[in-house]
Amino acid sequence: MTTDLIIIGAGPGGYKAAEYAAKQGLKVVIFESSEVGGTCLNVGCIPTKTYAHSTTFAEARERMAAVVPQLRSGVEGILSHPNITLVRGTVSFVDAHTVSVSCDSVTAKENYTADNIIIATGSETKWLPIAGCNDPRVVDSTGLLNLNTLPKRLAIIGAGVIGMEFARVFQRFGSEVTVIEYLKECLPALDSDIAKRLRKLLEKHGITFKMKTAVENIADIDADVILMATGRKPRTEGLNLDALGITLTPQGAIPVDNNFRCVGCDSIAANIYAIGDVNGRQMLAHAAEMQAKRAVNDILGKTDGIRFDITPAAIFTEPEAACVGPSEDQLKAQGIEYQCKKSFWRANGKAQAMGETEGMLKLFSDKNTRIIGCHAYGAHAADIVQEVSVLMCKDTKLAELEDMTHIHPTLSEILIS
Repeated sequence: MTTDLIIIGAGPGGYKAAEYAAKQGLKVVIFESSEVGGTCLNVGCIPTKTYAHSTTFAEARERMAAVVPQLRSGVEGILSHPNITLVRGTVSFVDAHTVSVSCDSVTAKENYTADNIIIATGSETKWLPIAGCNDPRVVDSTGLLNLNTLPKRLAIIGAGVIGMEFARVFQRFGSEVTVIEYLKECLPALDSDIAKRLRKLLEKHGITFKMKTAVENIADIDADVILMATGRKPRTEGLNLDALGITLTPQGAIPVDNNFRCVGCDSIAANIYAIGDVNGRQMLAHAAEMQAKRAVNDILGKTDGIRFDITPAAIFTEPEAACVGPSEDQLKAQGIEYQCKKSFWRANGKAQAMGETEGMLKLFSDKNTRIIGCHAYGAHAADIVQEVSVLMCKDTKLAELEDMTHIHPTLSEILIS
């Protein structure tokens, strides 16, 4: 079968690319070996948010069982567009324009051909080579979400986003939670001042942190369940990228240029793109969606104004944290001249009324007072940082922000206080 565009993977990047391309008139074939929606919808950000917004473990499991299929049905609806054909099967490359597809229901493999191909296969758990990691107590985030019984004692290896979100959720459900982290502070992408304050707050809630601690043997951990939360790695196995001459980065990612075309490979692979987690640039669902739009625009010969240097991120602990742009640590390390404006939730009327007074925001500007970053923790920190992200995309200066009217009382007034 021949089509205009082949997409491998129906996660956030894949199905958004398919939807956008189809609306532009391209005929699309999209392949998925598992459930549509990818890690984010099925075993990642959506299930974990149902846990974060549930009171009990039983309620969380019930809500997850209802929310995930509903959203998955929505993705299937998107992929029912007349210009999109969804094929369920495992894909490998034959050459730069052809893939071979193996389906469970069909014995023979079938070849599909297109002028352009987008790889959107996502990522998978990165397991550390720790002695005893095959212990049945050890699970990844998917395994933790599949537990039917709340563990009395939960140990988490890794204080990144996954580890910190699950730590707060399970502590609130009633588990005794211990977080073990090799680095000196949690959430390395977050400003260290913000990260430390958030960690100290979670300690007050009863979570035990063992920082600057390396796990040498799983047998040394006293817990009923052990979560391996040590990050994710690009999923490329089985794609036969050798047929394209593609050499993966040391981190196992597919190298791409700023339009997400594969680079460092044979010239025949000029129309192969890699978006989302598989290129290792920013392992965020919303980043994958925007990369999808850029890749399709490149195929169509269109230009856009997407700012990939400005991508906000959130950590849904309690309270939540969020960031966009460099941290103060990074600004100092890079020798960039900057100003830092600090604001606190306790000084905000809405936060006081909500009983959510724990929080701090750091807003960074350059020597010309142009806003270049924001890191924060506190109630609805993600919404506030999202506003800053929009301002940064328009190169807004501090004086311009201060001239913008904010509703009173709102948490967003923290930005101008």
